[in-house]
Amino acid sequence: MPDKTGLHAAAAEPFGVYVHWPFCLSKCPYCDFNSHVSAKVDHARWRAALTEELRYFKALAPERTVSSIFFGGGTPSLMEPETVDTVISEIRRLWPWTNQVEISLEANPTSVEAGKFAAFREAGVNRVSLGIQALNDADLKFLGRTHDAAEARRAIGIARDTFERMSFDLIYARPGQTVSAWLKELKEALDLAVDHISLYQLTIEPETPFFARHAKGEIKLPKDDSQAALYEATQEALELAGMPAYEISNHARSGDESRHNLVYWRYHDYAGVGPGAHSRIRTDGADSQVITKAIQTVRAPAIWLDRVSKQGHGIAEDEVVGRTGRLTEMLMMGLRLRDGIEKDRLEQEAGRDLEALFGAGLLSDLEAAGYIEPPHTRLAATLEGRQRLNAVIAALTERLGDEA
Repeated sequence: MPDKTGLHAAAAEPFGVYVHWPFCLSKCPYCDFNSHVSAKVDHARWRAALTEELRYFKALAPERTVSSIFFGGGTPSLMEPETVDTVISEIRRLWPWTNQVEISLEANPTSVEAGKFAAFREAGVNRVSLGIQALNDADLKFLGRTHDAAEARRAIGIARDTFERMSFDLIYARPGQTVSAWLKELKEALDLAVDHISLYQLTIEPETPFFARHAKGEIKLPKDDSQAALYEATQEALELAGMPAYEISNHARSGDESRHNLVYWRYHDYAGVGPGAHSRIRTDGADSQVITKAIQTVRAPAIWLDRVSKQGHGIAEDEVVGRTGRLTEMLMMGLRLRDGIEKDRLEQEAGRDLEALFGAGLLSDLEAAGYIEPPHTRLAATLEGRQRLNAVIAALTERLGDEA
């Protein structure tokens, strides 16, 4: 008989829908996301294309219950509220929802208007994530942001007054930044925060303006020991504030974690629509066995629009993820979480116990080094292990082999 256990599990698990809006007012010099500056956007055409692609994914993943929706980008707060309303309404029409669906929308302070935020709330958005990045004008200018610190504080105030839940991002480990200066800024951020905050170390990504400037020596990041000190100070400050890290860069009060991002980190299924969006969906394979599909749409907005109009979707890549690939992705995502990965789920995916999968010696060595937590009812990295997560994951994935 066909093995349907994977689909039964998928139907009972959280299911997220990601909607990518690729347009920004300007391109930040550190950003390598799929974002574009466009003088004119045909919102009616985009509404039609996004809803068309949603219908394609409904056919691919019919037996799901939506637990979260996330409008990312780009700058989704540049969308017309009518577009957000139409997309949310179409998702509700296509899939059943859980009782408390989280609907998040990313916004930049320059695009925050009280009236527009009220319209987003009316459309169904109940959580907003603001791209603040810094709370002083000098660093905002360095980061290429088009808002100033006063606008950032105003946007946070509007978001707090409008939505049930609110988060914002800050970037640290900026050139010349000291622990004392960062802790002072972080204290203000915590005074402004409600239930969730995301804190990212500045990284230099290829094919960005910062990459070229860094290569020329124009940008010098703090040295490794300084970055480690900044990270450790951040963790301590947030712990004391009652917003511990539930993921490497994300902090929340208990129960206020981003449900949508937990879909990714816990390796549940999700559908992504819009240019450059990714999906992971369990579905029937050609031999009636359950397979996991990795899907990505074409990145260029104009090409994506054209493909959707011609074939109902803008998919560029559609591949089956083998067992080794699934285990690797589960480790890469799950070990970012403070709680790690459930042992039973990892063993079910692997078809063997952890000791047989990785070797008891490796787990003991990682535990003795202080990189993973005992006991192994969950596979979870320690704080020190999360600081060295790439090395920990590399050590584990080396044992997986090339099994399909």
